[in-house]
Amino acid sequence: MASPQKKITLISTGGTIEKTYDEQEGILANGTSVLELMLGSLQLDGVVMTHIALMDRDSREMTEQDHEHIAQTVGTCSQSCEGIVVIHGTDTLSITGECIVRKYPELAVPCVLTGAMRPWIMRNTDALQNLVESFSVVKLVEPGVYVAMHNRILQFPGVVKDTKHLRFVKKES
Repeated sequence: MASPQKKITLISTGGTIEKTYDEQEGILANGTSVLELMLGSLQLDGVVMTHIALMDRDSREMTEQDHEHIAQTVGTCSQSCEGIVVIHGTDTLSITGECIVRKYPELAVPCVLTGAMRPWIMRNTDALQNLVESFSVVKLVEPGVYVAMHNRILQFPGVVKDTKHLRFVKKES
């Protein structure tokens, strides 16, 4: 028996997961999205996806207005889909997650934020694993706001980046 199709909205905002090598500057930078290449390599049976390329920026450069804009987009999209995946830079992912929870405490669908500690183009990247996990998680969890990375699912509020161990954890009370 075939599993039912789920309408998932993918919102991309940039971050490390989408960085590529800028030969002129000699640095990894946002600017050319590799997300379509990543998605093209996945078998996403049971997913009908709408992709919104909202912005393409390093999350350290995001403003309060950017976080609010992402949250507003999540709220709007939640009215026409069954789940949302947000590709986001890990440095300020927690700020956006908290903003979404604050703005939409009773979000009607699951919203899963994910990213990568190392860009997709690097050999030892965690990008593809995290992207795949986010598509599975968004189909399985209850409505709310989550981060899914490194085989872990944490629900907001209270999620922070552990910069020493390069993973997300629940904030200690």
